[in-house]
Amino acid sequence: MGVSKHPPQRAYRYFDLIMAVFVTILLCSNLIGAAKILTVFGVVTSGSILFFPISYLFGDILTEVYGYARSRRVVWTGFAALLFASLVSFVVLNLPPAEGWNHQSELEIIFGQTPRLAGASLIAYFLGEISNSYVLAKMKIWTQGRWLWTRVVGSTIAGEAIDTILFYPLAFYGVWSNPLLGRIMVTNYLIKVIWELVMTPFTYRIVSFLKRAENEDFYDYDTNFSPFSFKL
Repeated sequence: MGVSKHPPQRAYRYFDLIMAVFVTILLCSNLIGAAKILTVFGVVTSGSILFFPISYLFGDILTEVYGYARSRRVVWTGFAALLFASLVSFVVLNLPPAEGWNHQSELEIIFGQTPRLAGASLIAYFLGEISNSYVLAKMKIWTQGRWLWTRVVGSTIAGEAIDTILFYPLAFYGVWSNPLLGRIMVTNYLIKVIWELVMTPFTYRIVSFLKRAENEDFYDYDTNFSPFSFKL
């Protein structure tokens, strides 16, 4: 297995597939689930809780195997996809409907992201995912590649905290009552962290498979950690 300090300029077998899965999960969970309130086993939470944490799992996998720089590029790809999806929703919903078509209100309920909700999603996603990747990359160096579970869970604790603290107040403060907002923030955060713990064995399996298949195990010793750098 190759242990590298700089991502080699070569093609990987599974990198594009993982990026596609990451972006798909991100778009679906943000556009469909974020605004819906659910009761899951007696706990009030939002619909995005069912699938959004998977994006952090794949963020962990990307950083662990391919390094922070490539993971950062995927985060930017997801950001661009979210921005474009929000733009498409805004344009299509604001185009005048054809005469006799009476489903505008239903379409607005499903895809009618306000600029506030879209902006909150973009800000929280970007800073949360970048923080998640940064913490995992640094912890991998500190632990010398041992104890994968510590950096998987530790990075999720940091990244999801930033995402939760930013997204819900930016999106729903003044829309939901303060008690409901606080309750959903706390329950969502705890569920996401617990979800990551439950999925840790699967993360181990996927990481182990990819390291063997890609012959790669990246350490970010000399990486430029600026979120605005695109250099590999």
